[in-house]
Amino acid sequence: MASFGVALSGALSPGPLLTVTISESAKRGFRAGPLLIVGHSILELTLVVGLIFGLRSFLNQRLVLGIISLLGGGFLLWMGYSLVTGVRRGEISFELPATKERSGLNPLYLGILASLSNPYWTLWWATIGAGLLLTALKLGLAGLASFFIGHIAADFAWYSLVSAMVAGGRNLLKGRFYHALMLICGLFLILLSIYFFITGIRFVQFVL
Repeated sequence: MASFGVALSGALSPGPLLTVTISESAKRGFRAGPLLIVGHSILELTLVVGLIFGLRSFLNQRLVLGIISLLGGGFLLWMGYSLVTGVRRGEISFELPATKERSGLNPLYLGILASLSNPYWTLWWATIGAGLLLTALKLGLAGLASFFIGHIAADFAWYSLVSAMVAGGRNLLKGRFYHALMLICGLFLILLSIYFFITGIRFVQFVL
């Protein structure tokens, strides 16, 4: 229950994964949200295993955080630029979900990349997440399973709700309103990329 509450507080914070959930749900429908979190969950499970085997000290290094920030900024810049230019060129259409073709990456892979692009996700796991994980491990495998299930349940609950709200309101997302939503998502990702670039440079400068 504690891991659910902590995870939910993090999930509610705006970030790359939330923005991607909104944009993908508007294009693909409700299933985009759960698929994004499946990818996110696979990545988190991998990270949890890594933390158990001593990955925490590696992730806490400023140079590593700096590299993650710079690479993440590059990915977010690409995604944001693609959304903005797609809207301006008329390449993003509300009718896209009705077609058999899908542009861009599969939501499952996007869930992994959107999570990786956020250096504060890595920092959270290297600090708060690692502390909660160590507490859960004191209760054995049952404690570890309870911690991870509670954590992932919060992500699925929140992002599925967001996806359902966006997909359910798609009749309202027509014409200019739909394009405005995609434009806002794109600009937000670009702003995040700039912030992560600045953060990454500061981390690297501190080391050098």
